[in-house]
Amino acid sequence: MGIKKLPNQDRRFFRLVADATFTNPFSEERPQIDRQVAGVLKTENDWRKIVPLAVDAIRQRLRQLDVKQPCRFQDFDKQDAELMRYTFLFEVYHNHATAFDNFILEQQQNDNPVKVPFGATAVRELVHRGFSEEQAIQYFSMFYQIRRAFYFIHQGLVGKSGCMRKLRMDLWNNIFTYDIRDYEQYLWDRMEDFSTLLEGPTGSGKGAAAAAIGRSGFIPYDPVKKQFAASFTTMFLPINLSQYAEGLLESELFGHTKGAFTGAVAEHKGILSLCEKHGAIFLDEIGEVSIPAQVKLLKVLEERTFSPVGSHESKRFYGRVIAATNRPIETLRRENKFRDDFYYRLCSDCIHVPPLARRIQENKNELAELVRHFTRTITGKENRELSNRVMDVIETRLGRHYPWPGNVRELAQCIRRVILKRDYEGQTLQNTDLKEQLLAGVDTGSLTAEELLNHYCQMLYKRHGSYEEVARRTGMDRRTVKKHITKNRP
Repeated sequence: MGIKKLPNQDRRFFRLVADATFTNPFSEERPQIDRQVAGVLKTENDWRKIVPLAVDAIRQRLRQLDVKQPCRFQDFDKQDAELMRYTFLFEVYHNHATAFDNFILEQQQNDNPVKVPFGATAVRELVHRGFSEEQAIQYFSMFYQIRRAFYFIHQGLVGKSGCMRKLRMDLWNNIFTYDIRDYEQYLWDRMEDFSTLLEGPTGSGKGAAAAAIGRSGFIPYDPVKKQFAASFTTMFLPINLSQYAEGLLESELFGHTKGAFTGAVAEHKGILSLCEKHGAIFLDEIGEVSIPAQVKLLKVLEERTFSPVGSHESKRFYGRVIAATNRPIETLRRENKFRDDFYYRLCSDCIHVPPLARRIQENKNELAELVRHFTRTITGKENRELSNRVMDVIETRLGRHYPWPGNVRELAQCIRRVILKRDYEGQTLQNTDLKEQLLAGVDTGSLTAEELLNHYCQMLYKRHGSYEEVARRTGMDRRTVKKHITKNRP
């Protein structure tokens, strides 16, 4: 059989398929490519309809090429072989996309690896398309990683606002880099060197963002055991650093030996020892960590080694580090509370998780979508009547411009309160850290001019206790100051 050469029309089509293979699925470009592949109108925006149509269009084209037997990418000339290679990867991946989704749900209930009933079939399909068995196993493992990443980002971080779309794109790039071809060739087993710093106000969803990264690491497939080497449920290890005293924190991070200190009656493995290869630890509230602890963590990041408390034994850390803070990191650095060398080693990637108020400001439907999402999560099923009841309470009791100082965590609690009491009063600014809100709002650019003045006047009034003093300091008259101070009070 001679070397095949694609007609120009087919080449243009399969080049689109190759583009779709390595384009960020949460970008604005990806749906446009899928629409072109599927041949549907630009007005169709539901990816759940577009992607199946695109897959069907690809299968129809491939059937025209597979005359007597499945063709391989090596059957095509050099110009076309790479296009067909990505097309065949796209084809086999989507042949098993639904099976992967079901498998992820099953594995989510088990801390031990479960059998993969479709693994041998998928590997065989890749081999028939020209990949070696070793390559096929590697790509099947990557298919699983891609599907997990899409699942956890899509399911855990909902919302159609521009800032949330950017967050999902940033998380995808954090897992696979900006160009997944670079990840495929060079970095799939080296991502532990890329640490991540998540910034955003309290309750905005930094934990969900960290979990999406931490549960989406590469896990190799074992064709003999017919299972993946580990369960993603054990790969992500979170720890809130602010809840531990200094001495106890080091024990929780690095572990300790028996007799290392009073009360150390047995050896204790810290979170660094428990983290598996391809796994990740999540250091929440990293801004609360003392300088000595930062120095020790810096050594972990630079040398990938640590020693348990009370021991000189050097142990290797295999995982990836994800950290988060709700305090402006630049402020902490200016105040010498956060070492510059630690910051620069920690921030291979900095990702901002936006506050709820900004999300609502960018998309008027964001709040209603989140209410439906959390109502479904809390009750276990879709409940339009209950979602509408929650929205009625929010609009009646809080108003459309309520600032949601507790962000999505507060919204979830609001929904629970409405389910229990059919009421929610919200938080007053006097019950929260006004300075923290003001700085966070300025840092993220999420405050309007009026909200900025409201917060600033309320902060000054809380500090000085009189309208006159606030008026003197702001250069405004007393009545204007009073209006800003009493704004949004219940």
